[in-house]
This record gives sequence, structure tokens and C-alpha cells, in this order.
Amino acid sequence: MPALNVLSNLFTTIYNNESRRKKECIVSPSSIFASEILRVMQKERYIGEFEQIDDNRHGKFRIQLLAKINKCGIITPRFSVRKGEYLNWERQFLPAYNMGVLLVSTSKGIMTHHEAQEHGLGGVLVGYVY
Repeated sequence: MPALNVLSNLFTTIYNNESRRKKECIVSPSSIFASEILRVMQKERYIGEFEQIDDNRHGKFRIQLLAKINKCGIITPRFSVRKGEYLNWERQFLPAYNMGVLLVSTSKGIMTHHEAQEHGLGGVLVGYVY
């Protein structure tokens, strides 16, 4: 299964369960890339604890929801971004300045666009959360 479908399923499931005010959700399948996305979302306090469950198939995530996500999604196609271009993309995908984060895949791993700017890194846009 391509990584794009895994991420799309991850964001869609989280968003749907958040909008229904659920306390947790189960997302299947899991991947290392999706785990890194969840780690960044947890660090930014959009989600609570999460765990990866091995079900002898594709794996699952159990994610604690904190009712802090208004919208989240993947960005396709995956646009390459230089270190000085984040403001343009922030205007396009986020509702207001400093509201939400863009998730960026960089040479140093997955991080928010704020962290990438601090480190002076460009990368590839993966998704957004606000």
C-alpha cells in the first residue's frame, strides 16, 4: 500500500473521530512514516498518547484525541519548499498566521515548518494541522 494512502487514511480517521468528539481512535494500517507524523502532532499537542499495535497484518495505531484539531490533511502533490518559502505555503494551507502547522519532511526528519525555518532547512510538504 503506498505511503500516500496510509497518510490520507491517518488524517481522515483522526479528523472524522475528532469531529464526532471521540476520545480515541484506531487507525490501520501503520507505518514508520505515519509514526513520525504522529510524534510531531503529539509534540505540538494536537493529539495525546499513541501506541502502535502489532496485529500480524499491517499494524494499527491507537491514538488518544484531545479535541484540538479543527482540520488536518495531506498535501498533494508533495511540493518541494526552500527554506525561505514557508510563509507562502502557510498562507495557502493554514487559516491564519501562526495558527496551525505545516508538516515537512526534511533531511533531518519530519518536523513542523517553524522548526524547519529555525534550522534553515527546506523540504517536502507532507500535510497540515490546525
